[in-house]
Amino acid sequence: MFDNFVIPPNLIPSDPRFGCGPSLVPADILLALHKTGTEYMGTSHRKPGIKNVVKEIQDGLMKYFNVPADYLVVMGNGGATLLFDMIALGIVEKKATHFTCGEFSEKWFKNSKLVPWIETEQVAVPFGKGINGTAVAGSDLIAVTLNETSTGVQLSLLPVVDANTILAVDATSGGGQCPCDVSKTDIYFFSPQKVFASDGGLWVAIMSPKALARAKKIAADKSRYVPDMMNWNNAISNSEMNQTYNTPALATLFMMNEQIKLMNLLGYQEVMNQAQRKADMLYGWAESKPYLSPFIEEKEFRSVAVATIDVDPKANVDDVIKFLEKKKVVYGIDGYRKLGRNQFRISMFHNISYNDLEKLTGLLSLMIESKL
Repeated sequence: MFDNFVIPPNLIPSDPRFGCGPSLVPADILLALHKTGTEYMGTSHRKPGIKNVVKEIQDGLMKYFNVPADYLVVMGNGGATLLFDMIALGIVEKKATHFTCGEFSEKWFKNSKLVPWIETEQVAVPFGKGINGTAVAGSDLIAVTLNETSTGVQLSLLPVVDANTILAVDATSGGGQCPCDVSKTDIYFFSPQKVFASDGGLWVAIMSPKALARAKKIAADKSRYVPDMMNWNNAISNSEMNQTYNTPALATLFMMNEQIKLMNLLGYQEVMNQAQRKADMLYGWAESKPYLSPFIEEKEFRSVAVATIDVDPKANVDDVIKFLEKKKVVYGIDGYRKLGRNQFRISMFHNISYNDLEKLTGLLSLMIESKL
């Protein structure tokens, strides 16, 4: 369909990666890993060289999110999806209430629902709508999603819970960029392949004293069977020693640590400011074009990490995406497959520059308008 379309050189982004899956890892970080030569990769994760990197990650996150000193950064293998099960198995006492607004928040609820010894309640809104969550009588854990990757919805407010209730926040695709006072959460968890520009397979949970106490209390209940890999005592005790329970991917740790150091040079507030600037530009673009519209109608719930933009059916986004991928100019802007919409889903993660997003919007407009 675009065989004769010529891409203007001034609209070619400096980096083609705009995907909401594994994010843009800067080439400089990959070069830094390469420069470690024989000193890092292949080292035991029980040795100081790796434990020091884990400690740097933990200290860096505590500084970045400005959380109280009695919080603990707990880490383990399996990715954030593993925590869906770990939280249900080892943090919920009797009942969890999940507030859902998309594919991944629903997945967390469905995982919890499979645990036979707890009660699980779902409070749902249609995909594309926002929901903040509230305290629920009888629930000892409230589960909310900071940024719903599938739809581009983010929380606008954190629910307030009492001293006997755990507030758990899945921050996977927005953690570090979407606004959130982590000190007002009990479990703020993510895997680092989004804003923190690393690979998947690792989970990170910033835990309050209340959450740590709940985890240890339930772990002491021998009537509950929990696999060792999902045992919170194992994860907590190893994290206190700057380790993971089982062998981590060392490249993942290295890349995440380098990204955290760079983000700490700016600080959380400046990273959020930059994200909001990019979001304002993208949504402004969508609202200014008659053939585009933001999928999220409620402005207070529009994500500053993942933008979902609906496109007039007269312009098939699949044709646009295939052409740009073939030319190796733009990757990863297809909408979430299960939504089935004629839609772009564009990452605004920290390493994606404002200038490249401007070029992307200009290029997409030019291509669409050439066919309308």
